[in-house]
Amino acid sequence: MTGEIEPRLRDKRAPLYLLVTLTACGTLGMHMIIPALPATAASLRVGAGTIQLAITLYLVGLAIGQLIYGPISDRFGRRPVLLVGLGLYTVAGFAAAAAPFAAALITARVFQSLGGCAGMVLGRAIVRDTASADRAAAQLALLTLAMSAVPALAPAIGGYATAWFGWRACFALLAALGGVTLVLTWALLPETLGPRDGGRGARSLLFSYLRLLRSRAFCGYAVGGACKTTSFYAFMSASPFIFEHRLHRGPQEVGMYYLLLMCGVALGGLIANRVAGRIPTRTALRVANGLAITGASAFALADLVGWVSVSTMVAPVALFMVGAGMASPFAVAGAVSVNPLAIGAASGLYGCVQMTYGVLCTVVVEIWQPGAVFPVAAVLLGSTLLGQVALMLAMRGR
Repeated sequence: MTGEIEPRLRDKRAPLYLLVTLTACGTLGMHMIIPALPATAASLRVGAGTIQLAITLYLVGLAIGQLIYGPISDRFGRRPVLLVGLGLYTVAGFAAAAAPFAAALITARVFQSLGGCAGMVLGRAIVRDTASADRAAAQLALLTLAMSAVPALAPAIGGYATAWFGWRACFALLAALGGVTLVLTWALLPETLGPRDGGRGARSLLFSYLRLLRSRAFCGYAVGGACKTTSFYAFMSASPFIFEHRLHRGPQEVGMYYLLLMCGVALGGLIANRVAGRIPTRTALRVANGLAITGASAFALADLVGWVSVSTMVAPVALFMVGAGMASPFAVAGAVSVNPLAIGAASGLYGCVQMTYGVLCTVVVEIWQPGAVFPVAAVLLGSTLLGQVALMLAMRGR
């Protein structure tokens, strides 16, 4: 199959910056508005719990939407499905920016997430459409490297936009980004789904997902990738309270810590890009797992012995993120390569598993003991060990 895919789609590769922008739309929609939430709640005269639904339901929409776009794109093509998703994202973004009350804002955010997740799903599928499995891992690593700055920079952008122009500016910026991406996609993105792929693709959403869920390789890659990447949501949820309340650090300083952690993801993605195709995937995943386990173990140990400080929080988690950034491209490439005729469905289901696991980790930390270090350390270490087992089963399943 590799020998057929490369020549057939040699001239149909999308520019890397366009793939980054496609993938960034959904992620930016989640992170950019965080600094604007207090001002939004005050302006719309609602409590913090109500306005936080703009984040929670956005995550739910991302998880559900990714199940829909993948198989639909396997049948009708990447380009038209992307254009519809980006159009929905843009319109919903402007609706959110103009929302007169909280219910309208939250409703617009749900539709915005359903549109934004199109790029998250189909960006991965487009990479796999135009490359073999090994080359896809290298290109996905580059995509991971380029995307690692988004979660770190987005809150800063949202904070300045809110301070200078008000909370509606954050939502307007997201809508403008969606509009620009829509135009670029229309002008620059070719159809990467081959003529035979659509005809022999998934015949229905249900059968497409059932086939993937019956694959031990796919389930292993999906669970393993989620354990390595979105388990970090547990740290993101609790760490602001730990840094500010327990370690007495200011918000601006805390933002710099997140930037360092995202540098860890970037380094992991760079390593994956360099080693993909040069060493066996099994070896690369073992190295990535080793780094993640070492970082998570050091973080847990620091809490157990009472050495919690900025350095004992940031350094181990940064090492964990290097392992996560290195493992993620191989896990994604493995998952979407299980069935070459259902790449879109595999990408969508993979993303849904990721997002669902991230929400689960966040809920566990918030219910267990909000603002405490040990629950976060337990989630990171437990996720890393579970991810190692899942990826080992995936390699055997292939």
